[in-house]
This record gives sequence, C-alpha cells and structure tokens, in this order.
Amino acid sequence: MRRIPIPAIFGLVMTALFFSMAILAPLIAPYGVGEIVGDVWETPSRAHPLGTDNIGRDLLTRMIYGGQTTILVATLATAISFVTGACLGLFAAVIGGWVDQVLSRGVDLVMSIPTLIFALVVLSVMPVTLPVLILVMGLLDATRVYRLSRAVAVDIRVMDFVEAAVLRGEGRGWIIFREILPNALSPLVAEMGLRFIFMVLFVSTLSFLGLGVQPPAADWGGIVKENKDGIVYGIGAALWPAAAIAVLAISVNLVADWILGRTTSLRGGRG
Repeated sequence: MRRIPIPAIFGLVMTALFFSMAILAPLIAPYGVGEIVGDVWETPSRAHPLGTDNIGRDLLTRMIYGGQTTILVATLATAISFVTGACLGLFAAVIGGWVDQVLSRGVDLVMSIPTLIFALVVLSVMPVTLPVLILVMGLLDATRVYRLSRAVAVDIRVMDFVEAAVLRGEGRGWIIFREILPNALSPLVAEMGLRFIFMVLFVSTLSFLGLGVQPPAADWGGIVKENKDGIVYGIGAALWPAAAIAVLAISVNLVADWILGRTTSLRGGRG
C-alpha cells in the first residue's frame, strides 16, 4: 500500500479542520456572530485572540461563522454543479445527435460570457438570498462540469464493454449509470475538489462586491470587505479571512492533486 505524501496529509488535515470548525461553529465560537463585545479594531488579546472588527465584534467568532457560511454555500453549489453538469454531460454523450449539439452549443454560449459578469448581472435583478446565490453559482459552474463529463463519457462510450451492453439491449439509463458513470468517477471526483475551490473563491468575490452573502450573516469575503479600510491604518483584520480562503484553497487543491495522481498511476499500472 502506497504511503500518502506529506502535502496530501497536510491538505487532508487542514480540510478536515476547516470543515470541523464549520460544523461545530455554534459550539466553539466564543461569542454571538453579531454581538458587539469591544471597541473598533482592537488588537489581539486573551479575550479576543484575533482582535475585533470594524464595529467591535469578535473577529475569531466572525471567522468561525464566516467559514461555516462560505463552506456551506460552496459545498451546496458544487453539489448542484456536479449533479446537473455530470447528468447532462453523460446524457449528451450517450444520446448524441441533435440533443448533443443543442446542449453543447448552449453550454458554449453560456461559457462565452465571463462567469463573474454573468453572476453579477443575474444577482443584480434577483433577490440575493442564500438559496438564489447557491443556485446561480451551481448552474453557472455546471457548464464546466458538463464539458468534462461529456468528454470523458465520449471516450468511454466507444469501449468494448459499453458496446457489449448496447448489443445486449440494455437501456440508456443502465448504460449511463452502470457502465459509463463508474468508469468516469475518478476524473470527476478529482475535478470536484477544483470546482469546490472555485466556489469558495466565487462566493467570496461576490460577497466582497456586495452581491454575495448579505449582512448580518458572516462569510469570509464579506469580512474582508467590512475590514478592508483598516489596512490603510496598519490594521490587519481583513488579512485573516483572506488567509483562510488561501489556506482552504491550497489544502483542497493538494488533496485533489493527490487523488488525480493516484488515479493516473492506478490506470497506468492496469494498462
């Protein structure tokens, strides 16, 4: 059995730590998420390990709850993205013909517009609630999952075991979910980590621009926005959520790279 490389171990540990903090936020946060407990931008102390924010709320508490919101939104949006994109991609690869052409050209059209610009336009005319935000993010990112799943499925579709299933008279549902999907899972799982990172960065960017998670709820992008003016005065309150975003992105990326590399090596060994 191959040993897990140190970078992957670091990624696994840090990712587990972030998710654990998000799940246990109400139990480990020292104060209420909107509770004002001190003066504006206090320096770190025993009572406030990361100091306070722009209106005197405990920054550690805001970071913990902000991580909960950011990870929740990113996780749900990633799930929507993969369920929608993978199902449509596999369906288009198996059906082919005009269905494949219509879906693929529609995806190309959506992808021709920058994702951030598209999201800003949509969210500017819709109520910015968490369900709407998650749905918009998930559907926009589903186009990229569609491209990957379709490309993988097209390669698998022409293999002998799939042709044998077709000759046996198996239905399209069987072919998609019993023949193609199990063999397409490895690249899709690796890609899921990268899409999750994109979702974290995406929701943080939208919140920084004012069209993401809305106050008084906390998320990392919103905390950066709230405390960015303090950087001018040498106050680093905005750097903590920025660092959390970077560490989470690097950690998940290390895990995704390890999964992809392990999958590639297993395929090479079998070949």
